[in-house]
Amino acid sequence: MNFENKLISGVFIKRYKRFFVDVQVEGKVITAHCPNTGSMRGLLKEDNKVWLSKSNNPKRKLKYTLQIIEDKGSKVGVNTHLTNKIVFHGLKNSLIRGFDKNITIKPEVKFGVNTRFDFLITKKNFKAFVEVKNVTLSRKSKIAEFPDAITSRGAKHIAELIKANKKGYEIYIIFIIQREDCNQFTIANDIDPEYSELLSKALKKNLNILCYDCKFSSKGIKVNKKIKIKIR
Repeated sequence: MNFENKLISGVFIKRYKRFFVDVQVEGKVITAHCPNTGSMRGLLKEDNKVWLSKSNNPKRKLKYTLQIIEDKGSKVGVNTHLTNKIVFHGLKNSLIRGFDKNITIKPEVKFGVNTRFDFLITKKNFKAFVEVKNVTLSRKSKIAEFPDAITSRGAKHIAELIKANKKGYEIYIIFIIQREDCNQFTIANDIDPEYSELLSKALKKNLNILCYDCKFSSKGIKVNKKIKIKIR
């Protein structure tokens, strides 16, 4: 997944109104769009190094978008709008193990009345719904965690995936760690105990979970290596 334009480095000042961040770039303060509605726990520290992208759309009010924050010397991708693009690239290029080659991938597929899953993957005698979750939280060295806040939306997706399984679909959640400094993934039980419990129950009802970290370059972000999952 490549960035639209070359990234611009700056220094984080503050986040406000959820979707706005002030960043200092070459002595000037730029107000940029924050494409992450989560808490971004542990990342929003004043003077953290950040990277922005500039949009080619002349109609955009906020010309810049926050893409990466540096945490403890490691880059962390915070743009949740890119997560599905990272996974789509990974699936198309066989970077995500667990799926055969030559699969058909359809994004944003409706299921039931009020649900859209991130991907429907099909091949002869195989059909699977895939839901993707972006991971940025790391409170202990080398350990990534999800979620970073209570996620009622995440709980709903688990319930809907179980319904889909009863209708003959394989079901997956892919956790994408948009950072390079973790070698283990777990669920943040203390942050959202309900989500943790639902996920544990769903694993006994045919839910498959995969976890990958990401590799950063000046051009973009892509799926890197499979990360060990430890569910408590």
